[in-house]
Order: sequence, then C-alpha cells, then structure tokens
Amino acid sequence: MDKLLITGGRRLNGEIVISGAKNAALPILCAGLLTKETLVLNNVPALNDVATMLKLLRQMGLQATFEGDVLSLNGSVVDKLEAPYDLVKTMRASILVLGPLLARFGEAKVSLPGGCAIGSRPVDQHIKGLQAMGAEIHIEAGYIHAKAKKLKGARIVTDMITVTGTENLLMAATLAEGETVLENAAREPEVTDLANLLIAMGAQISGVGTDRLIIQGVESLHGATHTVIADRIETATFLCAVAAVGGDITLKNTRSDILDVALDKLRDAGVVLTTGPDWIRAQMGARPKAVSFRTTEYPGFPTDMQAQFMALNCIAQGTSRVTETIFENRFMHVQEMNRLGAQIEIDGHTAIVNGVDKLVGAPVMATDLRASASLVIAALAAEGDTLIDRIYHLDRGYDKMEAKLSGVGAQIQRVK
Repeated sequence: MDKLLITGGRRLNGEIVISGAKNAALPILCAGLLTKETLVLNNVPALNDVATMLKLLRQMGLQATFEGDVLSLNGSVVDKLEAPYDLVKTMRASILVLGPLLARFGEAKVSLPGGCAIGSRPVDQHIKGLQAMGAEIHIEAGYIHAKAKKLKGARIVTDMITVTGTENLLMAATLAEGETVLENAAREPEVTDLANLLIAMGAQISGVGTDRLIIQGVESLHGATHTVIADRIETATFLCAVAAVGGDITLKNTRSDILDVALDKLRDAGVVLTTGPDWIRAQMGARPKAVSFRTTEYPGFPTDMQAQFMALNCIAQGTSRVTETIFENRFMHVQEMNRLGAQIEIDGHTAIVNGVDKLVGAPVMATDLRASASLVIAALAAEGDTLIDRIYHLDRGYDKMEAKLSGVGAQIQRVK
C-alpha cells in the first residue's frame, strides 16, 4: 500500500495546473447512459473514482475511450441495467446511474451504497423523487429495484438539500413526460455543470444555478461536446497549503467565481490573492491568522474544505471554531493532526483549534479523501518527516497531488 513521505518547512513557489472537478465528472459520466449518441468530454481528471465509475459503466455496455484528459462515451449498446454491490460499495456516486437507467430504459437494479466513513448519506430522497415521477421501487437483498414504463413529470420537494439527489432526479426528468419541478435543489457549481451538459444534449432546463429547476421532458437526447469545470476543492486545497507554509503560487485552469467564501476566509487568514478569468495567484509571507467558519450548502462554506482549513488553523495565530453541519463523522482527521502536535478539542459538531507555533512530523493515517489532503497540508507545515498511510483515499479525488506539489518546491514522495 502506497504512502506519502513529506519533509516539511519548505515554501511553495511556482505554477500548478488544476484538473477537472471530480464531483462534476462523476454525474457527467452517468449522463452518457441517457443517449445512444456519443459524448465527448474534455478536462476529465485521472482519478480512482473516475476509473471506478468507468468500470461500472463499461460493464453495463457503455463504450468509453480515454485519451489524455478527453473521454468519449457511447451508449448505443447499453444492455445490462444493473450496478452490482462490488462496484457500488467503493464509491457512493454509483447511485447516479439509477435516474438515467430508469428514464431511458424503464428499469434499473442498483445496489444500496452502504456506509461511508464520514457519515450516512441516505438515498431516500432519490427514491422519493423517482416514485413521485411514477416509478415502482422496492428494496430487496440490498438492491434498489426500480421500474417505470415512462416517467411522468412531477413537482418534487426534497426534505433536505442533496447534491447527488438533485443530479439523479435532474437526469431522470430530462426524458420524463411533461414538466418536472425540483424544489430545494442543490446549487453547487457541479450541479450547474451537469445541467449545462444536459442542455447541450437537447434537454430543456430553466432555473440553472438556483434552488428551483424546471425541466420539460423531451423524447430523446443527442450527443454533445463538453468541458468539465475546474475542481474548486483541489484549487482551495493548494491555496490552503501555501497559506500554511508561505510562498507565491499561481493556479492555472481554475475559476475564482465559484470559490467566493473560501477565498474570503483565506484573505482573513492573511493570504494576498489576485485573480483573473482562469487563474488565481496566492502570496503568503507571514504566519496565518486563525479563521472560524461553519460548513453549509453552496454558496456557503463547503464541507469538502473543512479539514484543509483546520490544518491551516493548527499553526495559525489565535483560536478558531470550526462547526460541521453536513456530515456527522467528519472530524476523524483531528486525532491524526493532534499526533503532529496540534491542539484541537471536539465539542459535539464543533472543533476548537488553538493555533501552535509549530507542528512536528510523525506517522499518521488518512481516514477519508479530504482528511488525506488536510494531513498533507499539516505535514508540509511540520518540522521533520511525516509518513501518511492509506493515501488511496487521496488518489480518489486528487490528480497527481504529490507531483504538482513537488513542482512548486515541496519535498514529497510516494513510497511503496
């Protein structure tokens, strides 16, 4: 099992090219099931989660060819309408095949995703919405069995804001009969990116970027060419790294307009930020200041950046309060950071972080994707060597992170 060996204390200087967004690419891949024509997708990141999704789609009959960061999908011979447990258990986003399969083929058999390290992510909202559109759904032996001769438009109000729920129902509604209104829809940029692809495929969607999506169902969707948006979480992760260790880096192929809250917090921490249409420059010359925040749905502070900002707070001046409102188990990185000398206490859904003058390297273990990234940041700021185990979590969502950081001066290597 691979590990990362990081020698801390080096400033970061240079340029990093940001990859396409994992959380946009996964639902967009599933949209390939909605048409028998070809989708050409640019800026697709080379991630383990993308490879897992392609493995699932290929075993259904979807044809996929990858060249560099360009992916071609063709759904003309999809013939197996099932997502088996052995693939779904490794990646919860596999549930996103349910809506497209049901909408185009009238049936689907999809394994329940099971547990997740950072907490439960129930699929009941997906099921409730599809039932409102006329699907017959029952759960048996750990599988969702869904059938519908033809989905019908409906007004769907989800009990909570759910990103994958919005994406699943949006894809299903594109081929439903009549009008579907999704109330309380997620507004994340990745949802907007999916909607823009669907519109390019011939879907009729209004309200894109708002919490009320209106979809007029069409008979069929056609092929399209689309570029996956930049990964805002990867962008903000590297910005947290330079905030923690100092330096001057420019991030290319990214967007500042979908990162407002995170950029505001980085400015509060003392980072000097300048932005252009597709780049962000970050300059940091002093010890960061502590920043408090509360995670919430977009456009609020993203839960996927909570751990990375906590790493920054560990060596900041002052005390910060970090409140997690999205996932109940998303503080598992805390005990690992404390092994490096951080002073973090947990009080329910809030972590109180007392900034320390320095962290000291030690062996630590990654527990989930974003926790892995936070430990990389902490290790970059620590004195001496840190060995991070279980970095397969990191490979799920960061494209060649150690190579990108090495390119701007970090001393970081992958060891077997």
